[in-house]
Amino acid sequence: MSVLSELVAGIGDGRIEVVDLTAPLRESTPILRLPEPFANTIPFRLEEISRYDDRGPAWYWNDIHTGEHAGTHFDAPVHWVTGRDGEDISQVAPRRLIGPAVVLDVADRVAGDPDFLLEVEHIREWEAAHGPLPRDGWLLYRTGWDARSGDQEAFLNADESGSHTPGMSAECARFLAEETELRGVGVETVGTDAGGAPGLEPPFPCHSFLLGAGKYGITQLQNLARLPATGAVVIAAPLPIVGGSGSPARIVALVEH
Repeated sequence: MSVLSELVAGIGDGRIEVVDLTAPLRESTPILRLPEPFANTIPFRLEEISRYDDRGPAWYWNDIHTGEHAGTHFDAPVHWVTGRDGEDISQVAPRRLIGPAVVLDVADRVAGDPDFLLEVEHIREWEAAHGPLPRDGWLLYRTGWDARSGDQEAFLNADESGSHTPGMSAECARFLAEETELRGVGVETVGTDAGGAPGLEPPFPCHSFLLGAGKYGITQLQNLARLPATGAVVIAAPLPIVGGSGSPARIVALVEH
């Protein structure tokens, strides 16, 4: 049996589970809100064209109104000034949309500290237990934040001092960008950076270092708790928007049982 036939057979008989890591995209999907004077993206919205009526008797369809970075989405290098000469979303090679993934789970720490920042020492601890980070693969950062994804206020968790959501330190972001062979990082929060990232040096270090190094980000993931620490394969499917800085995406993982 060929490798592809074996893959299809494994999915069909349940030996390989397909886990959807994508948040449903609807008008209430939480989106990033930047403070003034910065511009913001629009919420996702459907606009009906016809629905089996005099506008189109046999078909239903809609226009969609959305930003590139709404819901579960893919960040291309050109999204950040440090990656401005890098790939736009249409230029990401198809083979780089599929790769191995590992899960680093700190949900227990985040439960007591929503401002928790991942440090290099946490990466080293994980590697000591599970082995090296995957070459040309994804680090999926589980914080348990997907439990808040149905509520904009709880998801952004903001007060007068700013947003309080987990992320990683500038040192950790630099380490992952410059000293690993990762393809990118995936998170459950609204963006790859912590809520307090504007106050780090540099501000928004995940965006700055990772995208500047030609790596990628995937955000607002769900169901990371259903993945093993190692052994999963991620398939990310953004729209190939020419000139786009990113795109809403369907992200799935293959898990062998």
